[in-house]
Amino acid sequence: MKFLRANNRQGSAQRDGLRIGLKVDNSVDNGGIVEYFFGKDGKGHLQLMNFAQFVKDLHKEITRLEFLHYDHQGRGSISARDFALSMVAAADVICVNRYLDRVDDLSKDPSLSNIHITREEFENFAELRKKLQPLSLAISSYGGVYGILTKSDFRRAASHVCDVDVTENMVDIIFYIFDINNDGNLSTDEFLAVLERRERDIAYPIESGIIHLLTSWWKCAKDCCSALNN
Repeated sequence: MKFLRANNRQGSAQRDGLRIGLKVDNSVDNGGIVEYFFGKDGKGHLQLMNFAQFVKDLHKEITRLEFLHYDHQGRGSISARDFALSMVAAADVICVNRYLDRVDDLSKDPSLSNIHITREEFENFAELRKKLQPLSLAISSYGGVYGILTKSDFRRAASHVCDVDVTENMVDIIFYIFDINNDGNLSTDEFLAVLERRERDIAYPIESGIIHLLTSWWKCAKDCCSALNN
């Protein structure tokens, strides 16, 4: 585990696997995650399929907890304002105030302020965030062909290319928040930039990082074998 942390950009910042301010006597090398992956004796084998499922379940749990953060009263849905805030939360600090102003304006719009987003809709949007590359290409294609990306085009792109159902209520909120020029059209570059920023730190260790992680494990195993043979 120490070897893996040394070769991972997040882990290298956490000596012994402990966060600053976290008072724990032992290293996390002795924690439950190692036992979960490799058994009590640490000699088990972690299958790629099992690890991929673990990461998938972890993402789902993070999304569930985020939804519950906004649905603190347990109603099973969140307001349009809260959904909008969840989208712009990762915006660059330079332009975040501009988005927050749009969120405030949304709250005053009677056609949008009464909209509620269900947990299923929220989870679908989280799934869409993980498919930014195909979504970006689809949006560019539809916008390039027709000149203007309509709400129907956006839903069609999400459904046909990303296999994600985005409801009309969600699209109405997305277009409102990311209509930077107030011309009724989606500012696609702004929208995609915010979503990419949101997913960047999470997606890195899962997509490109997962290969690096497995490669590090393989190198660690070979180094250990070489040391034993010598």
